[in-house]
Amino acid sequence: MKKKFLNIRYVSYLIIAMLLVSCGYKPSSHYIKNVFTDAVYVEVNVDRAEPENAPFVKDEMNRLIYTRFKGKVTSKELATTQIFITYAGSSFIPLAYQDGYITRYRAQINTKFDMLTKQGKEHKTISAVFESDIHASSLTSSTLRTEAIRNGLAKALDEFLGYVTAKGLLEESKAVQP
Repeated sequence: MKKKFLNIRYVSYLIIAMLLVSCGYKPSSHYIKNVFTDAVYVEVNVDRAEPENAPFVKDEMNRLIYTRFKGKVTSKELATTQIFITYAGSSFIPLAYQDGYITRYRAQINTKFDMLTKQGKEHKTISAVFESDIHASSLTSSTLRTEAIRNGLAKALDEFLGYVTAKGLLEESKAVQP
């Protein structure tokens, strides 16, 4: 019985793969290259109140450049695409209370992206939302706050790449139309 289940599973994976190939699926890296070039410069400006997030944002953006569209991060002088990321602060909204203490909250992380791309200058503001539980301990709360900000920033970077992918798709469709 187990062997039959495994065969069905592999057949279903094969069918999904064939559908993706046959319908003209292209990875997001294909569309991002319509907006960005391979040589990218990244600069991160952070809120003075929370400077510890700057290295995280820079490292995460560099990782996304390497993994999502196989680009390379270079110096400002050598780059043909430039991305300026500004972490513009965060706000925390209580969602649930227990015995007078906040037990669940929503973090809203504000991020601004300024880009110099093949098409010229672009600007995009993203407000990412992250919800989490919190404990009564102040030490744990501080750690969870930093973690919430980082998770929100990671979501903002993913949303930014989704935005760039959509712009790349639009650029490709414009090039195809007569």
